[in-house]
Amino acid sequence: MLFMETPILDAKTPETIVPVGLVPTPTNQYRQHRKQKAATEGSGMPTHAHVPLNPPIQAVPIPLPILTGSRVLIYKQDPSVAEIGIRKVYLPSFVSNGPQDLRLKSMGLATVSKNAFGDFIQTPNTDAFDSVQAFAVARLTLTMVQRALALNGLPNALPWQWNSATNIDPLQVHAHGLPDVMNAYYSRSLRSVKFGDFVAPGTTNRIFTCRSLDIVSHETGHAILDSLKPSWILAGNPPQTGGLHESFGDLMAIFLTLSQYDQVEAIIAQTKANLHDKTFLSDLAEQFGLALGRPNGLRNADNDLKLSQTGTEVHAISQVFTGGIYDVLADIFAFERNISKKDDAQTLHECAQYLLGLLLRSIIAAPNTAATFASVVNQMLVKCFADGKPIQYRTFIRNRFTYREVVVSPTPLTTEYKDGTELKAFEHESLHKTVTQDRSTCCGTMKHDEYFDIESYLKKEEKDLKEASSKKDDKED
Repeated sequence: MLFMETPILDAKTPETIVPVGLVPTPTNQYRQHRKQKAATEGSGMPTHAHVPLNPPIQAVPIPLPILTGSRVLIYKQDPSVAEIGIRKVYLPSFVSNGPQDLRLKSMGLATVSKNAFGDFIQTPNTDAFDSVQAFAVARLTLTMVQRALALNGLPNALPWQWNSATNIDPLQVHAHGLPDVMNAYYSRSLRSVKFGDFVAPGTTNRIFTCRSLDIVSHETGHAILDSLKPSWILAGNPPQTGGLHESFGDLMAIFLTLSQYDQVEAIIAQTKANLHDKTFLSDLAEQFGLALGRPNGLRNADNDLKLSQTGTEVHAISQVFTGGIYDVLADIFAFERNISKKDDAQTLHECAQYLLGLLLRSIIAAPNTAATFASVVNQMLVKCFADGKPIQYRTFIRNRFTYREVVVSPTPLTTEYKDGTELKAFEHESLHKTVTQDRSTCCGTMKHDEYFDIESYLKKEEKDLKEASSKKDDKED
């Protein structure tokens, strides 16, 4: 059997070839060979008619069809990441026309039906493709978290925040939910994730955020964390709690990428196994960022930000925590590398899966309200020790988050972490509940009115205005 790279035509511009990636596809020569063989030999029947069948063939009842998952065609990164492009992936759960299942439901666009093989293979850059893309990435993100929880012995049903014994409504996925809006969001009250589309400034090129794996996984991450920690999304928490929510969305996109071997292998090939080399793994929402003239997407996980450089702006604070987790991943991977026993892609995949499970367990164990970066980091240290991992893992965690001014180490970073040591939080204004969260540059989720106590917010704004006016009067006197 020969394999060739199969192109798909863009429905809007038929002359444009959109690469699908290396999809195993039989050649016409091989198809003809199979047809001829089937015509001359039959389906699985003996080729020698003179050989008697003993015992004779008995009638076998045809079993009922088994419900299986579906193949889908999606952008496995952003449309601008040509190295990955469009590829087929498999959704292990049963998916109905829509697409929809018990947990997720596509909304706002025409229903997409399965083909004869039970798959959702659509022409790229069409409404049907976008509907499948948004649903599939949201489904992959949810499945990844459910698997990680199960592997760590935790309940993995993950009901949405509004689900109850009498309400199992799914999360609605609106691929084109925000026309001419340069954003996307998760809304608890609407029970939805909605994705915007807009014309890139200075061009006629329309950007669809639903086509970005990073953006869809990020917003689905908000919905998942709202299931695990319902109070964390509320603006009345310290700024660091909001930072954890934004960071969780970005980390879901990173871990989803690292859960798929083809992408892991591409990262290893691109970086030569150095995760601090430039890679699409650390650049988040590349197409969106390029449209705004940024070199590294909307956010760069491989950053050196410290708390003292961020103030109380939640978007900036989140990058401190995301960067710390990314550094720990790179450290653990470098520590575990041993190509004589295991190839780099397998090692990176295993390191990422462990770190994802460690992060999820630590978040679940962290305070239900007013959680800080330090509270999650200390849980990571405790659970990593209980897992029997090498002391180097805890040293990496301590060192990276000490450098970023998240925690304070009582001993020099040149020495190993002493198990059982609880690290104090680095004193910073973003720790305190009395400090108002600045969500001005966050994604649409964190700006949604439903997560704000509007009355308290207005009172705080009124108080600040009066204090500023009083100081102005004093100066004039």
